[in-house]
Amino acid sequence: GRLAAAGLLTAEELDEVEARLAEIAQDPSGYLDSDEDVHSAIERLLGDVGRKIHAGRSRNDQVAAAFRLYVLDACAEAREAIDALALVVLSFAEAEAETVMPGYTHMQRAQPVTLGHHLLAWVEMLDRDRTRFAAAAEAAAESPLGAGALAGSTLELPPPPRQMRNSIDAVADRDFALDYLYAAAVLFTHLSRIGEEIVLWATSEFGFVRLPESAATGSSMMPQKLNPDVAELARGKAGTAIGRLTGLLATVKGLPLAYDRDLQEDKTPVFATRRDTRLALEALTMLVSGLEVDRARLAKAAADPLLLATDAAEALVRQGIPFRDAHEEVATRVREGTFRRPRKAAARSAPGPGGIRAALDEARHRFVDNL
Repeated sequence: GRLAAAGLLTAEELDEVEARLAEIAQDPSGYLDSDEDVHSAIERLLGDVGRKIHAGRSRNDQVAAAFRLYVLDACAEAREAIDALALVVLSFAEAEAETVMPGYTHMQRAQPVTLGHHLLAWVEMLDRDRTRFAAAAEAAAESPLGAGALAGSTLELPPPPRQMRNSIDAVADRDFALDYLYAAAVLFTHLSRIGEEIVLWATSEFGFVRLPESAATGSSMMPQKLNPDVAELARGKAGTAIGRLTGLLATVKGLPLAYDRDLQEDKTPVFATRRDTRLALEALTMLVSGLEVDRARLAKAAADPLLLATDAAEALVRQGIPFRDAHEEVATRVREGTFRRPRKAAARSAPGPGGIRAALDEARHRFVDNL
């Protein structure tokens, strides 16, 4: 279209190019091993008019533009899959809004919470991941077309929407790919944390949840085993995702402007990360949707009176005792074995006005009403 607008293609030639490109997209079998790259293959497949379409262009700006479009699609795909997982977690949280469980710090029982409140923490992590992929998409949405090899063209082509300001930067920039890999690395870090908790909760030692057989595997030797493979694989992929980000950072860190062939190393980590992101989110969505909660086991774990030690200290504060003194008094009772459960104590469902139900409504508004 830009070539036609500049008078370098006739209206008939433009129609021919668009029609033939649509055919090539439907049936790419015309590509040959002898073609230097996809751009030269397209020119050949277009016939005589194909010899005109490279005017004012370089593989440098074409590759950068195509890669940006790919990253835009990858970001949209990731956000859609994140939404699907978040909605499953949110439904899980709604079903377990009042289910009491121990909250943990340092992997030790700390204070009573509800399972719904804990699951909403997963939702918050996923919400931030959506924001990071949106930012990566925004960075990828700029267009390098018109930059040519690095210095533009003498042909008076109309600029594309959101044309990048500097032609040298346009062909050399891969920040958008790094932004995508960063968003994916943080996402996998969160999926790893979620996976780790599911692994722990499904152990005999915790026994908080039962795994669905559709998202777990048995042991080849021990017939009683049901292993949390999906959660473990999601956890394991975090290291790979982080490695791909650091690998591309190392590739681009020392490149002089403008384009260098080293930049062909940007495709493999992004392509592989897109595949892993899609599969991991789909698998975890299936896993979480099939988890069964052992409420009795959770209630028993939350019944430890020591979980209410902080409540006891705060009760003393309400009586006018300085918190540090109250803390020391309760700690002494715990050490001496004389601590007793406070009369008035309830699980912390969620901070802020409205408690867990208000938090659930607000989260559902973000993930459902804004889809």
